[in-house]
Amino acid sequence: MRRFLYHIIALVTVAIWGSTFVFTKLLLLSGLTAAQVFTLRFLIAYVLLLAWSMTRSNFHLFASSVKDELLMLALGITGGSLYFLSENTALNYTTTTNTSLIVCICPLFAALLISIFYRSQRLRPLQIAGSLIAAAGVVVVVLNGHFVLHLSPLGDSLALIACLCWAFYSLLMIPANQRYDAVFITRKVFFYGIISILPYFIFNPEMPSLATLCRPAVLANLIFLGAVASLLCFLAWNWVMKQLGAITVTNYVYLNPVITIVFAWMLLSEQITVFFLLGTVLILLGMYLGAGTRRP
Repeated sequence: MRRFLYHIIALVTVAIWGSTFVFTKLLLLSGLTAAQVFTLRFLIAYVLLLAWSMTRSNFHLFASSVKDELLMLALGITGGSLYFLSENTALNYTTTTNTSLIVCICPLFAALLISIFYRSQRLRPLQIAGSLIAAAGVVVVVLNGHFVLHLSPLGDSLALIACLCWAFYSLLMIPANQRYDAVFITRKVFFYGIISILPYFIFNPEMPSLATLCRPAVLANLIFLGAVASLLCFLAWNWVMKQLGAITVTNYVYLNPVITIVFAWMLLSEQITVFFLLGTVLILLGMYLGAGTRRP
């Protein structure tokens, strides 16, 4: 029963992340850049989590060793600044279809990386088949019957960097979860995500005006992205990753395009097609076959 609850939490987390495209798009239309949106949402999340963490009896600012602190820095880069910056920048140079396809197959890369570094999580043949079926389902959902890809070396490379970032984030979470709790790890991810994005603003120093940030729609969207999609979702994701294992939880990323299309259908009246239904079935079947990975 408890294991079922962990899967529900992972599913809800991915569902919320799948909805963020609407809120991010609204902020972009309001004049904010992708880097500004990322920085502000992580800043909101970090301040809230820091304030709450300081009320805990086991509060500490730093990890127990320099090596572990560097591990937290790597998590902040791979799961924060570099991931979001490369993914959002990719959209300026390649199509949304290409970006979605490349980023959403990150569970394949994560599974390969983890199986290389952790013998106890090496994939069994059934799990390999499940991953390939789920990846095929993502292709069917995203392409939606239009089997034409417009290659863009720069944009597609940036999307691949984002994909690899999340794969490495999943890999690095294994040793982090073995030594620290989800609250500490998540706080560090936000902190180092903010710190590592700062060099970007040396070359692009513009920030939104206070008048823009105080507009009700902008403020509401930023609060949702910071408090819910970042703070609560990263806490939940890091926690269930510790309970279920990195490979099992990362497989839920395959559902991202499905959830995005469902939200587009509900909010933007976009059509649900037979390709979407077929792809969803393949994704669910692949996730079922790939479930049950043992934790290291």
